[in-house]
Amino acid sequence: MSILVVGSLALDSIETPFAHRERVLGGAASYFTTAASLYDQVNLVAIVGSDFPREHLDFWRKRGVDLAGLQIEEGQTFFWAGRYHLDMNTRDTLDTQLGVFGNFHPVVPASYRDSELLFLANIQPDLQMEVLQQVAGARLTVLDTMNLWIATTRPQLTEVMKRVDILLISEEEVRQYTEQPSILVGVRKFFELGLKYVVVKLGSYGALLFGRDGTYFSAPSYPLEEVIDPTGAGDAFGGGFLGYLSTTQPVSDGQYSVEDLKRAVVHGNIIGSYACSDFSIDALRNLTMRDVKQRYQELVRFSHFDPDWRG
Repeated sequence: MSILVVGSLALDSIETPFAHRERVLGGAASYFTTAASLYDQVNLVAIVGSDFPREHLDFWRKRGVDLAGLQIEEGQTFFWAGRYHLDMNTRDTLDTQLGVFGNFHPVVPASYRDSELLFLANIQPDLQMEVLQQVAGARLTVLDTMNLWIATTRPQLTEVMKRVDILLISEEEVRQYTEQPSILVGVRKFFELGLKYVVVKLGSYGALLFGRDGTYFSAPSYPLEEVIDPTGAGDAFGGGFLGYLSTTQPVSDGQYSVEDLKRAVVHGNIIGSYACSDFSIDALRNLTMRDVKQRYQELVRFSHFDPDWRG
C-alpha cells in the first residue's frame, strides 16, 4: 500500500564527541522516506532549495520514491546544526536556518490523495493540519511531533491529534504534554482525544505500544556496541513502523491487528538501530530486508523468556 509522507528535508552539520560531518542529508522526511521505501511505495511532499544536492533525489528515484510532491524553490534548503554530548542522548542546537522551508505550504498532488497510509512527520502542526484537509481518505494516519511544538503550538497540535489514528511520541514529550509523571496515566490523556494507539519511543531502551482497547506491548531496542549518529533515529523508526504495516492487510477499514502493530513496533526499533550506525541516512542506503529479518530474529531470541512459573 502506498505511503504518503509530509515533512522536512534538510542539510545538517553534526558534531559528536568522536566525529564531525558538514551539510549531510537530514530532515524528518529524509529518514522516513529512506526507511519506508525499503518496504513499499512512498509519495513524498516536501520542499528544498536550489542548493539541494541532486544526488539525493536520484537515490530516492532509484528506490521508487515518487517526487511529484517535492517543491524545489530558488533559495537555501532548511539547515540545522547540532552537537551531541558524550551520552549521545542529549544535544545542543547550534544553528537553525529555515530557508525556503519558512514559506512552505504542503500541496498534495491529486495522484497522492488515494494513498492508503499517511505519515505526518515532525513539522509545524498547522502544516500537518493543511495536509489532513487535503487527504481525507487515508486508511491509517500516523503523527509524529516534538517538544518544540508542544511548548509553542499546543492548541494546534491538540487539534491535529484529534484527527489521527496513531501518535508516535517520546517518553519526555508524553510528560511534557500531559503534565503527568506516569507514562501510563499520561497515555490515557491522549486516548481522551480520540487516538486509537500511542507508541512511546524510549530511545536506546526500545518502545512501548498502548491501545485504547487496553493493548500494551513492550519492544526492546536492538543492542548496539557503538552509536555513531542518533539524528533521525525516531524518524527512521516511523519509516520502519509504517513501512511494515504497508505490507500487511487491515482486518477492517483502517484497523490493523494488534499482532501486526506489535511487529511494526519491532520493525521500527530495528530500522532506528540501523540509522544510528552511521551519519545521515548512510546506514539505510544499502539496507536489505534480509538485514532486517536477521535483527528481527535476534530480537525474538533476546527477548524470549519461559512463560512457565517455577516459583
